[in-house]
Amino acid sequence: MTKLISYLTFDGNCREAMEFYQHCLGGHLEIQTIGESPLADRLPDSMKRCILHATLEKGSLQLMATDLVGDAGFRRGNSISLLLDCSDEMELTDYYDRLAEGGQRTHPIAQTFWGALFGEVTDRFGTHWLLHLDQ
Repeated sequence: MTKLISYLTFDGNCREAMEFYQHCLGGHLEIQTIGESPLADRLPDSMKRCILHATLEKGSLQLMATDLVGDAGFRRGNSISLLLDCSDEMELTDYYDRLAEGGQRTHPIAQTFWGALFGEVTDRFGTHWLLHLDQ
């Protein structure tokens, strides 16, 4: 079965962001720096602390990220949203509150016309989160 995995790119603060997401969502976080990779010898020392690859896993949730930016450069934007389809109201509220720490609550948790509990947050790293619970 095909699986969609969210992959985020950061501008030097990948470790901080992924540790924050682990704090908010729980799960197991694995981080590999450039200095720990075969690329270490080919890149400047200033890049060795950057994150080559990070993966946060909790059950079926998988979030991946890096500090490596493509040739076009880093552009912070709103073209990607991450949807958390929650299992109960307490989980949705807890995630919403934690992700909003230092960020912005862009849509309060509310019952929707389509029969779901829904809220939106832009976290302190500029990532847009959609929190959803079918009821």
